[in-house]
Amino acid sequence: MVKSDKNSPSDIHSRHTKEIIYSIRRLMQAGELYSKELDKVYNISSAQLNCLLTLQENGPLPPSQIAKLMMVNSSTITGIIDRLEHKELVKRMRISTDRRVITIELTKSGIDLAENAPPPIQHKLFDGLSRLPENDIKNIADSLLKLTDMLDVKDLDVT
Repeated sequence: MVKSDKNSPSDIHSRHTKEIIYSIRRLMQAGELYSKELDKVYNISSAQLNCLLTLQENGPLPPSQIAKLMMVNSSTITGIIDRLEHKELVKRMRISTDRRVITIELTKSGIDLAENAPPPIQHKLFDGLSRLPENDIKNIADSLLKLTDMLDVKDLDVT
């Protein structure tokens, strides 16, 4: 019987690979738990909350500007705004003489929800990352880019 050396390069590599996969799973589960809580308690998705918070922070905006600030494409933001409008959390306003130009504005219910909902999960990440040295942040960013390259998802639209 051959005894495995737990410190051999292949065992260490395997252990680190498993740690990475488990960490990714934990991150995904945290996002799912957050999303479930938002849906259950506030009847809203995290993308919809991000839209409300973007409007709360910046005031009324055209959909293209909301999409830019949220880092999503225009077709994604249209669906988010449609659902928020259906829930009467935002309204479409035509304030320009050009009727094609619309601006999205929070309703009173939208303002109340934006003020009372828990902060988005990415705020926790932002706060935590802001306390790290610049080199650590660069290493994390580089590592995550490698992972997205491996999965061929770096060009995927983020909602």
